[in-house]
Amino acid sequence: MQRHSTRVPRRPVHGVLLLDKPLGFSSNQALQKAKWLLRAEKAGHTGTLDPLATGVLPICFGAATKFSQQHLDADKTYETVVRLGVTTTTGDAEGDVLETRPVTCSVGQVVEVLDRFTGPIMQVPPMHSALKKDGKALYEYAREGVTVEREPRAVTIHELELLEFQLEGDEPCLHLRVRCSKGTYIRTLGEDIAAALGCGGHLRLLRRVQTGPFTADQCITVEALEVLPEEQRLQRLLPVQALLPDHTAVTLDSDNAARFLSGVRRRGTWADLSRVAIYGPPPGTSHSPVLLGSGHTEAGELIPGRLLSPIEIQQILEPAT
Repeated sequence: MQRHSTRVPRRPVHGVLLLDKPLGFSSNQALQKAKWLLRAEKAGHTGTLDPLATGVLPICFGAATKFSQQHLDADKTYETVVRLGVTTTTGDAEGDVLETRPVTCSVGQVVEVLDRFTGPIMQVPPMHSALKKDGKALYEYAREGVTVEREPRAVTIHELELLEFQLEGDEPCLHLRVRCSKGTYIRTLGEDIAAALGCGGHLRLLRRVQTGPFTADQCITVEALEVLPEEQRLQRLLPVQALLPDHTAVTLDSDNAARFLSGVRRRGTWADLSRVAIYGPPPGTSHSPVLLGSGHTEAGELIPGRLLSPIEIQQILEPAT
């Protein structure tokens, strides 16, 4: 029997959805689900989370995708549980057990090791990661049983807090909170800490609780998003400028706003600023100022960076239904 599928009509959607990524979903699966639920034409996320991980996944729609790089570079905060005494092939609970060792470390040793891993450190990226070597993801090599050489990378662990611990019993573990720079592999951090304690270990749980200014308590789950009426799903979106919290606001008059949107530098008395969010009335209107784009100021000039198009601005002001 022939099956007929109903094609969901897409529409322009602009803004940021703070999604609590569920366990077992890849970041792209979560993105595609949210995109389908909002019937959005264009979407992207601001940094991947492993299927094993849950937590904050900002999803950018429409014009917001122009500023997603701002949050690829943002600091991240995670909570993780490191199972001590058992190493696995993948460094997490999904891998096969490689070795089981007794856990004999003291609380004092744990604190000393955590201090050692706080601040600037070097990390060797794990084989089970999306990092590419010669155009091929490392996890693809790993699946083939091939280990390739990886260069250590500099990352920064801003804070490493011991929330809870259990050093005895059947499942000794450390519950940690980590605030770190971009590019940090928490799985590798957990393995390295456990190795330094002399017992080895792997990640049993990983949750991202903050990325940039966005926290887990601001997020909505896929299940909660699904049961909302469509209009209320759109109400969960933050405006595009939510991605620019550390940008200094500059407001232009109508003439300068139109020229700026055309990519023309503007002269003024601004101090040198590396990050500026520019506002002004939409072209051909006396509307109150809206976000026009981002840029920087140098030597009294406002220099365009990422710009919204007049069509995007109109769509933001008059959302499609």
